[in-house]
Amino acid sequence: MPNDLRLLPGGEGKRSYLITDDLGGPVSRLADVTESIQLGMGSELLAHSYNMLPDTPPGELRFLAERLTEALADALRIAESRGCG
Repeated sequence: MPNDLRLLPGGEGKRSYLITDDLGGPVSRLADVTESIQLGMGSELLAHSYNMLPDTPPGELRFLAERLTEALADALRIAESRGCG
């Protein structure tokens, strides 16, 4: 079986790949956990933003927009890693 490339989460804007044919290895499991945490945090942030938007001061909206942007970037990276993008 040929080795597969997996785009790993994180990387501070740099792409990091895992070359493996063992999807159950320790680095793959760590990446799975990290992606799960990132998606969970994004979901919680989105739910929180629905409550904040109506009456939030501009400074707090900027902070929220920055966190939502980070969460979206994480989600898109995960989608790409899983072959969805």
